[in-house]
Amino acid sequence: EVQLVESGGGLVQPGGSLRLSCAASGFTFGSSDMNWVRQAPGKGPEWVSSINSFGGNTLYARSVKGRFTISRDNAKNTLYLQMNSLKPEDTAVYYCATDEGKKGKGTLVTVSS
Repeated sequence: EVQLVESGGGLVQPGGSLRLSCAASGFTFGSSDMNWVRQAPGKGPEWVSSINSFGGNTLYARSVKGRFTISRDNAKNTLYLQMNSLKPEDTAVYYCATDEGKKGKGTLVTVSS
């Protein structure tokens, strides 16, 4: 069974940083492209970033490019999202997700002064 467990969310001031993690199990993580998506209160899901199985190719939404960095450690079956220069509009529940649409329960990021 695919399991994805996100962590690292919290309350941070504008301009601050957070690092999200996603622990994966139940599938061959090292062979899977992975994604981060987010959902802000009252809004639909928004794709944030993707990384290929080897970590050599990354993609970012225009809204986060230059501020967020996706990475992975296949030896640890873990996906990361480093978030810098956070803005109030980054407030959302962040999910890691497989290309097949499996995702975890998410971790809440709140950017507020």
